Amino acid sequence: MFQRPVTPSERIPMTKRIDPLDGLMISASGVRGIVGERLTPDVILRVAGAHGALLGPGPVVVGRDSRPSGAWVSRAAQAALMAIGREVIDVGIAPTPTILYAIRHHGAAGGLAITASHNPAPWNALKLFGPGGTFLAPAQSEEVVRRAREGMPAWVTHEHVGGARDDDDAIRRHREAILALPGLDLSRIRSRGFRVAIDCVNGAGSEATPALLQELGCTLERIHCVPDGNFPRVPEPLPENLKDLGAAVRRSGAAIGFANDPDADRLAIVDERGEPIGEERTLQIAVDWALRRRAGLVVVNVSTSMGVEFIAQRYGATVERSRVGEAHVAELLMARGGVIGGEGNGGVIYPELHATRDGLLAAAIALDWFSLDARPLSERVAELPPLVMVKRKLDLRITAPESLGSALQQAFPDGTRNRLDGEKFIWKDQWVQVRASGTEPVVRIIAEAPTDTRAEALAALAVDAATRSQSAGISA
Repeated sequence: MFQRPVTPSERIPMTKRIDPLDGLMISASGVRGIVGERLTPDVILRVAGAHGALLGPGPVVVGRDSRPSGAWVSRAAQAALMAIGREVIDVGIAPTPTILYAIRHHGAAGGLAITASHNPAPWNALKLFGPGGTFLAPAQSEEVVRRAREGMPAWVTHEHVGGARDDDDAIRRHREAILALPGLDLSRIRSRGFRVAIDCVNGAGSEATPALLQELGCTLERIHCVPDGNFPRVPEPLPENLKDLGAAVRRSGAAIGFANDPDADRLAIVDERGEPIGEERTLQIAVDWALRRRAGLVVVNVSTSMGVEFIAQRYGATVERSRVGEAHVAELLMARGGVIGGEGNGGVIYPELHATRDGLLAAAIALDWFSLDARPLSERVAELPPLVMVKRKLDLRITAPESLGSALQQAFPDGTRNRLDGEKFIWKDQWVQVRASGTEPVVRIIAEAPTDTRAEALAALAVDAATRSQSAGISA
């Protein structure tokens, strides 16, 4: 018996196609999300498989930070790569810059870092790398995301599946490459016999960073250097999160204190009094160190302190700015043949080693810079550009960009407007920026000025303008 035809009015309405990557934070560096909520095995298989399918011939390097979810995420990513026929080289728990250096060493097609960087422990991510130990170009990263949205990759038959092998020497090779870097005066650093306090937040740098410092002749006071992923503090190495490190410096009489984020691509510094100098100062120290050797182009992102410009002027050097994100900085730095670059979050990129942020390298550079002068670190830092930066996070969505721009123009009518990334207003010695974060579901507001009063005032005006113009997008 045949059923009667379904009339148009009885048909089930078409539903919107579900985006498998919905709710993830997607940026030029890759994808990140909360494990088990948005970051699921399905997402890992899609993204890792799409990434592997895009790469040229050769093995793929995989490594991770220490967070507990890293083991299964790494295994799922490796399974996807082998299931599309790729050979995998597993470097285990390792700093992100170590993973990138391993890609170069092995002549690999690319790689993956399983790390959510400064995000809290419930988060994880896949950072996407290409050949030569660099991030994928932003356009290539977008293509990986597009393919991952479309569906699973084409899995190969049994005779074509890939294999996997471990690389237990990746950290040692990375350390040796830093120590062999032209420009580092190892004998001078070692002669100072620095006492250093080190906080690795129980992350990927927990063994790598102390090992490098010992090679540089340092006596160590270690805290939070067990790579178990149990973060004892907020993982981002901001001044307010470095109280334990400051106490360790004072307790041990250390000349300097260093702090990594969970994947050790960033470095924050504490002076001999136990006072954080601000993560922007890490890059300023590195820029001053590099330009002493050779004046040339410096590349930083649009959210980095203008103190970099002031330092560059001392050496007759120039500064160019990119959008926020390591991939954008590295792409411009390499295209323009820059001497050094990075981001003001404590991320230093020195192309003579490789084109990625490197917290271990930053520590070696900082010690070399420090060793040039016998004065305490606090006195050396006082000679850097006297600027104060204020950072705010708003639990807000930018739902009306033009309304935001208009509100900020009204708040800052005499500032020069820059829309390279978000909304930025610039004056001779101060600036303020409002932009949506690429790593967290928040809006970031950054202000910089010669005094904390002026910086706070700029930030407050920006917060008010953003909140009023986007009130409909405030999240609970």
